[in-house]
Amino acid sequence: MSDPYHSDLSPAQIEHFIDHGYLKLAGAFDNELARLGRDQLWNAMGLSPDAPETWKQPVVRLGFMTCGPFVEAANTPILHRAYDALVGAGRWLRPNGLGTFPIRFPSAIDPGDTGWHIDVSFGTDHPDFLQWRANVKSSGRALLMLFLFSDIGENDAPTRIRCGSHLPIARQLLPHGERGLTLGELAADNFASTENYDVVLATGEAGTVYLCHPFLVHSAQPHRGSQPRFLAQPPLLPKGEFDPSLPASPVQIANRKAIGMMG
Repeated sequence: MSDPYHSDLSPAQIEHFIDHGYLKLAGAFDNELARLGRDQLWNAMGLSPDAPETWKQPVVRLGFMTCGPFVEAANTPILHRAYDALVGAGRWLRPNGLGTFPIRFPSAIDPGDTGWHIDVSFGTDHPDFLQWRANVKSSGRALLMLFLFSDIGENDAPTRIRCGSHLPIARQLLPHGERGLTLGELAADNFASTENYDVVLATGEAGTVYLCHPFLVHSAQPHRGSQPRFLAQPPLLPKGEFDPSLPASPVQIANRKAIGMMG
């Protein structure tokens, strides 16, 4: 496949995104930005990296952060070119920060949030998050993104990704049109259509970013390591609704392949 967006991404990387639903970009932002971001997050939690006896909870959630390191990390040239390549130039909004941050700590306590899911994208004003919705156009979300602000190994609660799971989710959403399905409806069978897909762990050094198809099924897991895990999981927001007059982006090509519109 040729690269119509002339980005840093190779045709093989774009094909990987279409077929597997994610792309790992090591060194997408600078390690110093990651360190500055961690400092801000420690301050926001009111905790210290030097006082592990105060790490009482398995996960602490922080909201959207607009401090300098987070804006810079989300807007590096390599990421802007990757956004263009996967979503389409001019079709996404420049991030003005990053969030949310589920910061996970080594703990024997069950964090209680490790179920498989997709990140739904509209109807989020409903007080019950199980009523939030997604549709086959992915209204309200261009990408799911994972920003690693600390080194994350296999024992450090890396996000689990069901490789290729975006394809059956697109097929599931197709018959429901603009209205789509709620998270509760999507999760009614615990995402059984994806249970046999291979699992990939979102590991990497601080500064790594995973750019994921909006329908990718993923989950958290308990932290079995020794140091806290710092990660942001923001959306990349679309500039507008799907426009069929524009060339199909890799996100849209994946959807079309899933529903049989492309060979």
